[in-house]
Amino acid sequence: MDMKDTLCGRKVSSFGLGTWKMGGGQSPDFSHDLDHIKAIRYAIDHGINVIDTAEMYAAGHTEEIVGKAISAYDRKNIFVISKVWNDHLTHDALLDSARKSASRLGTDYIDLYLIHWPNPGVPIKETISAMEELVASGLAKNIGVSNFSVAQLKEAIDATKSTKICANQVEYNFSNRAPEHELIPFCEENGIDVIAYTPIMKGRTLIYQNLVALAEKYGVTPVQMSLRYVMEKAYPIPKSSNPLHIDELLAATDIPLKAKDYSALRA
Repeated sequence: MDMKDTLCGRKVSSFGLGTWKMGGGQSPDFSHDLDHIKAIRYAIDHGINVIDTAEMYAAGHTEEIVGKAISAYDRKNIFVISKVWNDHLTHDALLDSARKSASRLGTDYIDLYLIHWPNPGVPIKETISAMEELVASGLAKNIGVSNFSVAQLKEAIDATKSTKICANQVEYNFSNRAPEHELIPFCEENGIDVIAYTPIMKGRTLIYQNLVALAEKYGVTPVQMSLRYVMEKAYPIPKSSNPLHIDELLAATDIPLKAKDYSALRA
């Protein structure tokens, strides 16, 4: 896959790989670790160089899986996203979380470190100050947020002093197009990348007849068309641990979606 897209100013693959539930949900599950490591490496071997994870995933075990998977590659060629949970947003707790995430990932730095969810109980200035310390120390190359509304994003931007918030990761897909109304335009105006999680609706695409019809017109699957739709306005991070499914997703990048067909889907 050609590195045609950019994320926080860096050339990256057209979409990334999500890792939620690899290695467990709320708690660790070690039974399929080798399969998950193989899946991540399969994705990397086929040109996907963005891997998204979080300290909350499997209580940190998912980060360990990602770390083992990427250890076989030149670190500078991989773009790792991780996220700090919203009960670790005080200054000291956030710095501790970042260090622990980097350790589990087996890396000296995290390419993009996100606030997973906002926490109104912690002043955003305190959280952003700690995030900027991570950048100053080199532990994080870029910082951003996740699940922030426009109002929350504005507060975070206003709290920055030395580092730009370069991304906001939100749920965005053909079923949930709410971000198109206010959030995506705001991010476009302010040079903030929108990262879309659950971009293929966990595969539940067949209930949308207009999506299915357009997929048939282009000779692709509804899953591929749903991913291609999201690519127009955001950077998607679908999750898959199945090589065949990863192959299906990869083919979506070549869909020559015409502007009139995209507009028809948005109608």
